[in-house]
Amino acid sequence: MSSIIKKIRHQLRPLRVRYEHFLGIHFPKKLANIRYKQYHGKDIDWKHPKNIDEKISWMKFYGDTSEWPLLADKYQVRQYVEERGLGDMLVPLYGKWDCAEDIEWDLLPNQFVMKTNHGSKTILICKDKQRLDIPAWVRQFNEWLHTDFSSIHGETHYRNIKPCIIAEQLLDVEKQPVKSSSLIDYKIWAFDGKPFCIWCCLNRTPKTVDVITYDTNWNPHPEYSVSSSHFRLTDERLPRPASLDRMLDAAARLSKGHPQVRVDLYEVDGKPYFGEMTLTSSSGVNCFYTEDFLLQLGNQAKLPID
Repeated sequence: MSSIIKKIRHQLRPLRVRYEHFLGIHFPKKLANIRYKQYHGKDIDWKHPKNIDEKISWMKFYGDTSEWPLLADKYQVRQYVEERGLGDMLVPLYGKWDCAEDIEWDLLPNQFVMKTNHGSKTILICKDKQRLDIPAWVRQFNEWLHTDFSSIHGETHYRNIKPCIIAEQLLDVEKQPVKSSSLIDYKIWAFDGKPFCIWCCLNRTPKTVDVITYDTNWNPHPEYSVSSSHFRLTDERLPRPASLDRMLDAAARLSKGHPQVRVDLYEVDGKPYFGEMTLTSSSGVNCFYTEDFLLQLGNQAKLPID
């Protein structure tokens, strides 16, 4: 019976995707509530939001989101980081283009990272330019540039980001504190200038990622996590990053004036690097945390209605 149900769900998936895309464009608040209810089993309490998922959703539709397009823009946010005295944490930029046909391939080094500024997972890594399939990359980036990511999860602030392509230095994963098949993300939850915890993600693949959460004193808290086939709670204890104090200071500066934000950073060869700022972590459905910890995070975010 389970195989039949899986087959039916698979066949219905394109219909569901189109329906959610329609909601994301025309009724984003309804889409947010549907996604929340699928995981939490109840509607969002719009009048009295409590956990961090509810508060992220509330801020999307009732909060001051005037700066969100700037902060979520992976290109424009660089200026914001500079203005807060953290320019030395920016990954070196090789170029910026508004369309894929304008990319100056000859000016790029042998290795680099290329991504769009307005989406999630729209990134390609080049480790040897001589073997690069340029026409395939151009097709892929043209597709991404014309994708409306705001409609996928009902995150309307993405509509106000002008899409572009940027190329940055490829950071060396071999020069990290521990062995990881990918860059280790130090995702710092911060609330109006106060870092609260660090969600670490390593060994990332398209299907899985190893995770664990630390407090700001670098004590591990596996009890905060919900382990799944995708978000796998790791038994490995990561060493305290050499630049942890600098990372926490950066998260404090960048989050000041915002009820909540996740500041994503890296550390390579002992030096911290800025990744991005996330205002709507997992679009308000952080399924990798327990209900108790989601409430703890929610208690840190102070909204005008609290």
